[in-house]
Amino acid sequence: MTVLIAGCGDLGTEVGLRMAARGERVIGWRRSPHHLPAGIEPVTADLTQQLPAIPQDTDVVVIATAAGERTEEAYRSAYVDATANVLDALERDGVRPRRVLFVSSTAVYGDFDGAWVTEESPAESASPTARQVRTAERVLLERLPAQGLVLRLAGIYGPGRTRLIDQVTDGTAVLPTEMQWTNRIHRDDAAAAIVHLVTSVDSPEQIYLGADEEPVDLGEVLQFIAREVGVPDPRRGETSATRGGARRVDSSLLRSTGFSFTYPTYRQGYRAVLAGKGVRHR
Repeated sequence: MTVLIAGCGDLGTEVGLRMAARGERVIGWRRSPHHLPAGIEPVTADLTQQLPAIPQDTDVVVIATAAGERTEEAYRSAYVDATANVLDALERDGVRPRRVLFVSSTAVYGDFDGAWVTEESPAESASPTARQVRTAERVLLERLPAQGLVLRLAGIYGPGRTRLIDQVTDGTAVLPTEMQWTNRIHRDDAAAAIVHLVTSVDSPEQIYLGADEEPVDLGEVLQFIAREVGVPDPRRGETSATRGGARRVDSSLLRSTGFSFTYPTYRQGYRAVLAGKGVRHR
């Protein structure tokens, strides 16, 4: 079968490589495709413009876009317009994939005051950017209710994504004075979850949450990193609210499909990052 990755950045490329390793033909759409590794057929495409022809045997489409900046307009273009444009191209070419997966974000939930969220929780974030992501979800699920699938990912970390590590090592990290729940998923687990959902789940639900098995206080993560790299704990002080929002993400539904995490908690994941395991795809 043919797999189309619409938005072949770091995550999309990792998905493509994993699909190629399964023996699938993989086409990667991105503005500058010359960086794509062997195994992914590079095609120049701007997801908000006229799109290339889609092979008739395309069985899986993964829409993995990213906004260039955190503005409502940028998110509308990168998520809503791009998703609608990909669906228009499928319709234009008469292609009916078995699965079309949209990579979304748990940011659509907003603040839950530390409570657990599941796929059934109201996705009613007040954030203008999160509302655009939620609109893109609706575009997909309304137009392709049988084939459409949404994976809401928590904050992605992994190879080359070292913001917290850098803050700890350069002394700019601050331990919050109050509990700040955070949720995350390693890039490799995010990619593996996407491959799993589009290849191994016969009758998937429309929405799944992708976060590791242990929501955790930000301060605990910072102290863990400090111990691992051998520096003193960060100082404690007032901090701004985390982008992750005050919630704990429950990925039980994803795990119920048979998916298992390589990095079930931040401990295994950050140890792998600190050991230099894996590469960030350009």
